Amino acid sequence: MTVKDIMTCITEIAPLQWQEHYDNAGLQVGDLNAEVHKALIALDVTEELVDEAVAKNCDLIISHHPLIFRGLKHLTPETYIERVVVKAVKHDIAIVSMHTNLDNSYLGVSRVLAERLGLTKLCLLQPSEAEPDVCGAGMIGEFPTPMGEIDFLQLVAEQIGSPCLKHSALTGRKISKVALCGGSGTPFMPDALRQKADAYLTADIKYHDFFVPEGNILLVDGGHFETEQFTKQLIKEIIQKKFPTFAAEIAATNTNAVHYYCKK
Repeated sequence: MTVKDIMTCITEIAPLQWQEHYDNAGLQVGDLNAEVHKALIALDVTEELVDEAVAKNCDLIISHHPLIFRGLKHLTPETYIERVVVKAVKHDIAIVSMHTNLDNSYLGVSRVLAERLGLTKLCLLQPSEAEPDVCGAGMIGEFPTPMGEIDFLQLVAEQIGSPCLKHSALTGRKISKVALCGGSGTPFMPDALRQKADAYLTADIKYHDFFVPEGNILLVDGGHFETEQFTKQLIKEIIQKKFPTFAAEIAATNTNAVHYYCKK
């Protein structure tokens, strides 16, 4: 098995041309033609994650978020990104990232989150013009049975494992239709409003954006890591569906950079 083989099986459902213009999905470190025997899957690439890969004899790391967004002018111990690259090269570990191409796939990040919440009748929230059936941002679906807003918030918190949720003012209405976008999805709030969703779940919402709903929708910030964490299992399932005998393992290292303090 080669790095290219593994990349190809993922890009069959999330082609690299679907990534956003600012992104850097694809091969980050290593050789496409290098043979690999075991992959470690994570949301982010950190020094601790590379240490785990070394300890587990993994020669491939597959992440959602790219390690390298901008060009590197040198490789020194100055930043964690440079240190990760050096350590990966030293241990012959290739690094591949599947980011906004997987975000923009109908079978990708937001669909997995929607299914986790139990939503049905799933459609892309903002379909692309070129391939509207398979490519686009976010997801919108419905609950088989409407629920109260507090019950909805409880469901979200339980399913994503969040100690707390930020949300806009309660509307007093039942939650039936839900729009969502794993990760930073504030730009798609107008789509959720236009499609008359009862709630919109995403992450990285700024303070003033919570005023936008004006009682028309319940806006919920579940956290970036929390709303994208199921991407790891998705990547593993994609690989093992095509290559059942290839060793793909979800990392034990927690790469969430955000920590919470909850007042007792």
